[in-house]
Amino acid sequence: MGRHGQPLRPEHDSGQGMTARKTPVDSFDAFWAEVSGGATETIRSIEVKVPTDVPLALEMRLKDLQDSESEDDIRELVSILFGGDVLDQWRDAGMGLLEFKTVLAWGMAHATGTKVTFREAYDMVVAEEAGEGKAPSGQNRATRRTAAKKTAASARSASTGGRSNPTSRASTASKRTTSRG
Repeated sequence: MGRHGQPLRPEHDSGQGMTARKTPVDSFDAFWAEVSGGATETIRSIEVKVPTDVPLALEMRLKDLQDSESEDDIRELVSILFGGDVLDQWRDAGMGLLEFKTVLAWGMAHATGTKVTFREAYDMVVAEEAGEGKAPSGQNRATRRTAAKKTAASARSASTGGRSNPTSRASTASKRTTSRG
């Protein structure tokens, strides 16, 4: 009881009383399991967790391993994203490269908060491969990525729908002196 025998209420309370809370969560782990959903998906008969956040370990390792093509490094990154030793299980189940790229695109999209279907992830992978084409021999991965980023950036600016910038001061007006009547 507060002053004058009135019940205590928070100052921001409009007199309606406090909203009932959900069942209290005892730990952060329990809380995070509740908000992240804990959903799973079966990919090539292997059950994996649906990523709902980019694991900090993945973010840190991506910077270290961005130019690596080592199978052990790839296995480590896939394990961080999906848990367990799924890369070997998927390979043993006959997963192909296009399937693998599709699953990675789907997983990373979900990890960054963009819910996409497997079809949408597949379409993204196919479009990216069609846009990049095969890299000329001798180019390393960093060079190909830089070229792809430049291509994507120029494609974005060219398709904005806005007015184009003038390329010269020359007039494009007609020199006709009479109308065509």
